Amino acid sequence: MGTTPDPISPRSARVAAARRLVRRNFRAKDRRFLAEGPQAVREAAAQGAASGERGSREGPVLLELFATAEAAERHPEIVEQARVGGARVHLAEAPTLDGIAQTVSPQGLIGVCRFVDRPLDELIAARPRLVAVLAHVRDPGNAGTVLRCADAAGADAVVLTDASVDVYNPKAVRASAGSLFHLPVAVGVSAATAAEKLRAAGVRVLAADGTGERDLDGELDAGTMGRPTAWVFGNEAWGLPEETRALADAAVRVPLHGRAESLNLATAAAVCLYASARAQRSPGGCRAGTWHEEAQA
Repeated sequence: MGTTPDPISPRSARVAAARRLVRRNFRAKDRRFLAEGPQAVREAAAQGAASGERGSREGPVLLELFATAEAAERHPEIVEQARVGGARVHLAEAPTLDGIAQTVSPQGLIGVCRFVDRPLDELIAARPRLVAVLAHVRDPGNAGTVLRCADAAGADAVVLTDASVDVYNPKAVRASAGSLFHLPVAVGVSAATAAEKLRAAGVRVLAADGTGERDLDGELDAGTMGRPTAWVFGNEAWGLPEETRALADAAVRVPLHGRAESLNLATAAAVCLYASARAQRSPGGCRAGTWHEEAQA
């Protein structure tokens, strides 16, 4: 293991620079954001240490790490991985971290990370087979949770349109539980541009909508779910505007077999993404050896 991290003063310019990243305008200006807690910091540090990952191409994702003495002792492997990956590691008193953290009970580790988003064209050039498009998603916790669901379902990319929340919002980063560092993410594009470019790349665009004319079970039974697919998810309260819904090849609803009026955004996203993941891995699906893309054109 490396040496003990250097102590840092609460009046340090580095602390002040980290503290201001709680505000979106400063995040955008500096192209940096905060990752709190062992899980998020571990995943960010891993990107800088792993050969061929996003961190190795543009330098480390984790640029700085602030750690209390207790956290550094509890998680020496994270501190060492951060240092090996090129991050500056600082030993900070708990009150100093409290001034940076956005959680009620900070866990003693806060990382300063560079932005990890990629241009939409780069994501599409990788020929994605499952994409989550967040259109008009305003709640950062929901955005982060959908990103985590997409990661768990094996999606290839996530797109947040210009009408959605900042993916680097501290609450969104926490809700993603490290998945922000696993998946290619594009931000700031219009829903129309995303739909147009995905469709041009052979990806079927489906709007997840509670009033959709098609039923998810019916789509699965018809065998249409195995091809490359982008799911478009809308606002938590009012769903997708008509103009966004019209961009999709079809609007698909999750069937409600019980008495519940609706599903929340994250639950509906998980159901849709896993339905595609299952179909794509089944015989004839785009991730199976029997897939013939030209037959699905």
